[in-house]
Amino acid sequence: MQTRSLIAIALLAPTLVAAPALSQAVQGGDTGGGVVRAAKPVTGAQIYEQVCQACHMADAKGGAGAATIPALAGNRRLAASAYPIAIIVNGKGAMPSFTDHLGDEQIAEVVTYVRTHFGNAYPKPVTAAEVARIDHPHAAAGH
Repeated sequence: MQTRSLIAIALLAPTLVAAPALSQAVQGGDTGGGVVRAAKPVTGAQIYEQVCQACHMADAKGGAGAATIPALAGNRRLAASAYPIAIIVNGKGAMPSFTDHLGDEQIAEVVTYVRTHFGNAYPKPVTAAEVARIDHPHAAAGH
Protein backbone atom coordinates (compact mmCIF):
# COMPACT_ATOMS: atom_id res chain seq x y z
CA MET A 1 0.00 0.00 0.00
CA GLN A 2 2.78 2.40 0.92
CA THR A 3 4.57 1.65 -2.35
CA ARG A 4 1.43 2.54 -4.35
CA SER A 5 1.16 5.87 -2.51
CA LEU A 6 4.78 6.69 -3.29
CA ILE A 7 4.27 5.79 -6.94
CA ALA A 8 1.13 7.96 -7.12
CA ILE A 9 2.99 10.89 -5.59
CA ALA A 10 5.93 10.38 -7.97
CA LEU A 11 3.55 10.42 -10.94
CA LEU A 12 1.63 13.49 -9.72
CA ALA A 13 4.66 15.56 -8.69
CA PRO A 14 5.55 16.82 -12.21
CA THR A 15 1.94 17.89 -12.75
CA LEU A 16 1.86 19.79 -9.46
CA VAL A 17 5.16 21.51 -10.23
CA ALA A 18 4.04 22.45 -13.74
CA ALA A 19 0.61 23.76 -12.71
CA PRO A 20 1.76 27.32 -11.82
CA ALA A 21 3.63 27.64 -15.13
CA LEU A 22 0.61 26.41 -17.04
CA SER A 23 -1.66 28.97 -15.40
CA GLN A 24 0.84 31.74 -16.26
CA ALA A 25 1.00 30.56 -19.85
CA VAL A 26 -2.73 31.13 -20.22
CA GLN A 27 -2.49 34.69 -18.85
CA GLY A 28 0.78 35.89 -20.39
CA GLY A 29 1.12 33.53 -23.32
CA ASP A 30 3.46 30.65 -24.02
CA THR A 31 5.95 31.80 -26.64
CA GLY A 32 6.97 28.26 -27.50
CA GLY A 33 9.96 26.38 -26.26
CA GLY A 34 8.70 26.62 -22.68
CA VAL A 35 9.25 30.39 -22.38
CA VAL A 36 6.34 32.09 -20.65
CA ARG A 37 5.98 35.84 -20.84
CA ALA A 38 3.98 37.80 -18.31
CA ALA A 39 1.62 40.45 -19.62
CA LYS A 40 3.39 43.81 -19.92
CA PRO A 41 2.20 46.25 -17.25
CA VAL A 42 0.63 49.31 -18.85
CA THR A 43 -1.24 51.28 -16.21
CA GLY A 44 0.50 53.22 -13.47
CA ALA A 45 -1.06 50.94 -10.86
CA GLN A 46 0.13 47.78 -12.65
CA ILE A 47 3.65 49.15 -13.03
CA TYR A 48 3.79 50.20 -9.38
CA GLU A 49 2.56 46.78 -8.25
CA GLN A 50 4.90 44.80 -10.50
CA VAL A 51 8.03 46.96 -10.37
CA CYS A 52 8.05 49.47 -7.51
CA GLN A 53 6.07 47.84 -4.74
CA ALA A 54 8.71 45.23 -3.89
CA CYS A 55 10.96 47.95 -2.47
CA HIS A 56 8.67 50.91 -1.77
CA MET A 57 5.98 48.63 -0.24
CA ALA A 58 2.27 48.35 -1.05
CA ASP A 59 1.49 51.46 1.01
CA ALA A 60 4.44 53.36 -0.57
CA LYS A 61 5.88 54.09 2.87
CA GLY A 62 9.29 52.63 1.98
CA GLY A 63 11.37 50.74 4.47
CA ALA A 64 14.79 50.06 5.91
CA GLY A 65 16.97 47.00 5.84
CA ALA A 66 20.05 46.50 3.71
CA ALA A 67 19.23 49.95 2.32
CA THR A 68 16.85 52.73 3.22
CA ILE A 69 13.98 52.83 0.74
CA PRO A 70 12.40 56.29 0.67
CA ALA A 71 8.70 56.71 1.21
CA LEU A 72 6.71 57.83 -1.79
CA ALA A 73 3.59 58.34 0.32
CA GLY A 74 3.08 61.99 1.20
CA ASN A 75 6.38 62.92 -0.46
CA ARG A 76 6.68 66.65 -1.20
CA ARG A 77 9.55 66.00 -3.63
CA LEU A 78 6.99 64.56 -6.04
CA ALA A 79 5.48 68.03 -6.58
CA ALA A 80 7.98 68.63 -9.40
CA SER A 81 7.43 65.80 -11.86
CA ALA A 82 11.02 66.05 -13.14
CA TYR A 83 12.32 64.75 -9.79
CA PRO A 84 10.70 61.28 -9.81
CA ILE A 85 11.26 61.01 -13.57
CA ALA A 86 14.99 61.64 -13.16
CA ILE A 87 15.23 59.10 -10.32
CA ILE A 88 13.53 56.38 -12.38
CA VAL A 89 15.51 57.21 -15.54
CA ASN A 90 18.96 57.62 -13.97
CA GLY A 91 18.65 55.77 -10.66
CA LYS A 92 19.92 57.08 -7.34
CA GLY A 93 21.75 55.36 -4.50
CA ALA A 94 20.68 51.71 -4.36
CA MET A 95 17.93 52.24 -6.94
CA PRO A 96 19.02 51.42 -10.48
CA SER A 97 17.87 53.09 -13.68
CA PHE A 98 14.73 51.43 -15.00
CA THR A 99 15.08 52.51 -18.64
CA ASP A 100 16.08 48.97 -19.63
CA HIS A 101 12.74 47.72 -18.29
CA LEU A 102 10.29 50.58 -18.72
CA GLY A 103 9.57 52.75 -21.72
CA ASP A 104 8.92 56.50 -21.51
CA GLU A 105 5.14 55.96 -21.56
CA GLN A 106 5.33 53.44 -18.70
CA ILE A 107 7.51 55.79 -16.66
CA ALA A 108 5.01 58.60 -17.27
CA GLU A 109 2.15 56.33 -16.17
CA VAL A 110 3.81 55.22 -12.92
CA VAL A 111 4.97 58.74 -12.00
CA THR A 112 1.45 60.04 -12.58
CA TYR A 113 0.06 57.20 -10.47
CA VAL A 114 2.41 57.80 -7.54
CA ARG A 115 1.83 61.57 -7.69
CA THR A 116 -1.94 61.04 -7.41
CA HIS A 117 -2.02 58.23 -4.82
CA PHE A 118 -0.62 57.42 -1.38
CA GLY A 119 -1.59 60.79 0.07
CA ASN A 120 -0.03 62.75 -2.81
CA ALA A 121 -2.21 65.31 -4.56
CA TYR A 122 -0.29 66.39 -7.67
CA PRO A 123 -2.98 65.87 -10.32
CA LYS A 124 -1.16 67.07 -13.47
CA PRO A 125 -0.52 63.99 -15.62
CA VAL A 126 3.06 63.30 -16.65
CA THR A 127 3.61 62.69 -20.36
CA ALA A 128 6.05 60.48 -22.25
CA ALA A 129 7.41 63.69 -23.84
CA GLU A 130 8.39 64.95 -20.36
CA VAL A 131 10.17 61.68 -19.68
CA ALA A 132 11.97 61.84 -23.04
CA ARG A 133 13.39 65.28 -22.11
CA ILE A 134 15.38 63.74 -19.24
CA ASP A 135 18.75 62.43 -20.45
CA HIS A 136 18.59 58.63 -20.49
CA PRO A 137 21.77 56.79 -19.42
CA HIS A 138 22.02 54.70 -22.59
CA ALA A 139 21.20 57.54 -24.99
CA ALA A 140 24.81 58.79 -24.99
CA ALA A 141 26.13 55.28 -25.65
CA GLY A 142 23.94 54.96 -28.75
CA HIS A 143 21.68 52.20 -27.35
